[in-house]
Amino acid sequence: MSEASEKWFKIAIEASRRYGGKIMVLPKVPIRSLQDFSIWYTPGVAAVSKEISKDVDKSFEYTWRWNAIAVLTDGTRVLGLGNVGPEAAIPVMEGKALLFKYLGGVDAVPLPVRARTADELISIAKAIEPAFGGINLEDIESPKCFYVLDRLREELKIAVWHDDQQGTAGATLAGLINAFRIVGKRMEDSVIVLVGAGASNIATARILIKAGVKPGNIILVDSKGILHPEREDMDKLMLTNPWKYELAIKTNAERRKGGIKEALVGADAVVAASTPGPGVIKKEWIKLMNKDPIVFALANPIPEIWPWEAKEAGAKVVATGRSDFPNQVNNSLVFPGVFRGALDVRAKTITDEMMIAAAQEIANFVGDKLSEDKILPTMEEWEFYPRVAAAVAVKAVEQGVARKTTSWKEEYERAREIIMTARLMIETLFGKGLIKNLLSDLA
Repeated sequence: MSEASEKWFKIAIEASRRYGGKIMVLPKVPIRSLQDFSIWYTPGVAAVSKEISKDVDKSFEYTWRWNAIAVLTDGTRVLGLGNVGPEAAIPVMEGKALLFKYLGGVDAVPLPVRARTADELISIAKAIEPAFGGINLEDIESPKCFYVLDRLREELKIAVWHDDQQGTAGATLAGLINAFRIVGKRMEDSVIVLVGAGASNIATARILIKAGVKPGNIILVDSKGILHPEREDMDKLMLTNPWKYELAIKTNAERRKGGIKEALVGADAVVAASTPGPGVIKKEWIKLMNKDPIVFALANPIPEIWPWEAKEAGAKVVATGRSDFPNQVNNSLVFPGVFRGALDVRAKTITDEMMIAAAQEIANFVGDKLSEDKILPTMEEWEFYPRVAAAVAVKAVEQGVARKTTSWKEEYERAREIIMTARLMIETLFGKGLIKNLLSDLA
């Protein structure tokens, strides 16, 4: 463990103890006298309930449901910690809720649950559907996460998203779009190697194919080597992980065999989301790739190869999952804007096309700042979030999965106002001392 990581761990523990968590619930309506309770509670609230009982979609108009999501997890794969259980997942879900509010203006409720099976988790999600406009699935072990997401996208009538799949895949796609712009190659015709075949890279493969990359040009490598149809564990995979099995059949047109080294020969890009390094990807293996290779080494806390080693080996564009290196690929660039747009049009689902639209908008936002060390915006450049919301909302309308219609301009202005208001509320509470500065002696 690095000294920097150890420092942040100690600060996080003490800060969490002092604040007693990261989020709270505040009223959003005026309370001026006792009479106001006659509006917000009894007797007035009965009329609102009657209206909703006649048309349940009015729950999106008359309650917080239009802007509320659940951050739902069973705690089976929390960050890089593994199966730590639902109670230990609460701090992570709280952190996610904080990002949702500050970056997307979304009211997110941390909801770690004790669910033993995928079907039990699905049942919980279906049971809470009436309370929320969306569900963000989080930190669920693979391959359970694929089954849960696919079922809920099919069976629920609200926006459902698994951030470890779609969020990471969306950020990766956005980064690759701009990385390929820099090297002057068409992503659709390039050979892309995915090292690691867990939730994020299986989702990345699926979204790359949807975005136009030829399936045969994608090569996946898991802990047993390159995926190909003749591998001896294919029959087992067909039963235990049909999502990985499907990709083993349709990718790797050359039917390459071997490991990471063999996969990288002549490749244009590599996206690693596997075991923390360094040394998972060797410097000399990068030299086997095509001219001006793209290297995304996304493992945390240590990337599969250090960025400077990849550069020394000839990599043109290098990205990691860390904020202290250039080009951080992080799902926090994606989920706030995606849910903002989906909630604003009361989306019944989040499609792959909506995710691709988000990735394209993120990539395009970089604009004339695009360089080898600047392929993505950062969370501090918050103005891109309402643009992502607008792109997602318009795509939802186009695909007929929105309950409300909107234009790009209308949604951009709406999302921008909501996000600005959320940020201003937090900053005002801090400025007034209502959110206390308990961190001054910790940094």
